[in-house]
Amino acid sequence: MIVRLLLFASCRDAVGAKELDLEVVEGINAGSLRDELAQRYPRLGPLKGKLLVAVNAEYIDDQTVIKEGDEVALIPPVSGG
Repeated sequence: MIVRLLLFASCRDAVGAKELDLEVVEGINAGSLRDELAQRYPRLGPLKGKLLVAVNAEYIDDQTVIKEGDEVALIPPVSGG
């Protein structure tokens, strides 16, 4: 199935794109998606446990199943002052 992946800040730098269409297995959940992305894009590995995931503009937990056509955003931790 295909999902739309939106990448922000350090995630965008690690992948080299701000958005892309990604083919993933049917029934994948957010936690497994983060694991798969860390394998596909090794520079995401150090961020994997710190990323927030939103689907269709709503934050989700690792157990949430992602569906065909969903828009998935990876949001890294924010720093600054």
